[in-house]
Amino acid sequence: MVTFPHCKINLGLNILRKREDNFHDIETAFFPLPFYDVLEIVSAENEIQFINTGISGGAIKNNLCIKAYQLLKKDFPGLPKIKMHLHKTIPAGAGLGAGSADGAFTLSLLNKKYQLNISQTQLSEYALQLGSDCPFFLMNKPATAAGRGEQLEGINLSLAGYKIIIINPAIHISTREVFQQIVPAVPAKRIKNILQQPIESWKNDLVNDFEKIVFKAYPQIKTIKDELYQNGALYASMTGTGSTVFGIFTQSEEVHIPNENGYLCKAVENLA
Repeated sequence: MVTFPHCKINLGLNILRKREDNFHDIETAFFPLPFYDVLEIVSAENEIQFINTGISGGAIKNNLCIKAYQLLKKDFPGLPKIKMHLHKTIPAGAGLGAGSADGAFTLSLLNKKYQLNISQTQLSEYALQLGSDCPFFLMNKPATAAGRGEQLEGINLSLAGYKIIIINPAIHISTREVFQQIVPAVPAKRIKNILQQPIESWKNDLVNDFEKIVFKAYPQIKTIKDELYQNGALYASMTGTGSTVFGIFTQSEEVHIPNENGYLCKAVENLA
């Protein structure tokens, strides 16, 4: 059985406060993008097998697909041995939620393939054990997120008529390290309210708090954002903790961004 985990971008990301459990309360909006990995699961006879092709997803022992299987195996000991093949096209450590999507889609695929009859609420609880943004990938619709990122509320946000250019400079950003440097603050405007404004106004109001930290350490990432605006982006931002930057353009806009450094550059169209 095959499924296609997709990525996301953050439309704004504010770090509101540090919690007693050492996590942070955040405010953001997740928007799913039709840019996919490929995940196949089949039953195996003798041992659990995991194959990773395409872009490297890091150490196999840390892969969230494996962790998702192990999580369900604890509560469903009859779950058979499996062979997983993950073909990655979405870069990891890039703010696109690629690993989180792979883990969440593994939970859903195992539930469907082996008829475990796990409810969506229960699946979300499993997903949260894999990562704070994993529950979003079970929802697959634009949503605001609060708490650690697991408190989701669907929003009516369409980007039909636009296209998104995403550029990843192949810089792996440590989420842990940037969170250690963040100074929490409550913004003057709520992200949910900003998103109701015209996209052209987002440039002035919709902020990713991690940009200051990441741009200081990696000025080439700021350069990407500047180039997107120079090429006509209505709004541009780093997504998550980086290093991917995206720009929103009208569908008819012809975008020619120099790519002398060989960065991953992809146009994502047919947005809902």
